[in-house]
Amino acid sequence: MFDISFFEIMIISIVALIVIGPERLPQVARTLGHLMGRCRQFVYSIKTDIHNELRMEELKNMHNSMQETVQSIESAVREEINEIKSATQSDSGSRADAADTTAASSRQLVDSTGKSATGESGQTKPSSHDQTPSQ
Repeated sequence: MFDISFFEIMIISIVALIVIGPERLPQVARTLGHLMGRCRQFVYSIKTDIHNELRMEELKNMHNSMQETVQSIESAVREEINEIKSATQSDSGSRADAADTTAASSRQLVDSTGKSATGESGQTKPSSHDQTPSQ
């Protein structure tokens, strides 16, 4: 942490011994040790809090990007579903039109064959399928 050599620590210790005195030096050293421990714990706590805040910010950004991705996927899926629905509705509509046209032409065909089978007099002419072989 600090770049203090052993020689510098010895000089500080000798000056502290002379200024404080030999009777109070152990108590002052103990108090300084507790204060240094609290300072280290405080610095560690601040580092941990800053690290946690940064992680929370990263997680929030990740969550927001995931939400945007989910919303874009949902909108794309909904668009595809709507396209499929409209395509099936237009296909069923054209099939219904084709079925109506086919049914109308079938009715016309039946009407025209019905008239030709009954003839002008309204009586039914025997067709080749209706004749039974004679015995």
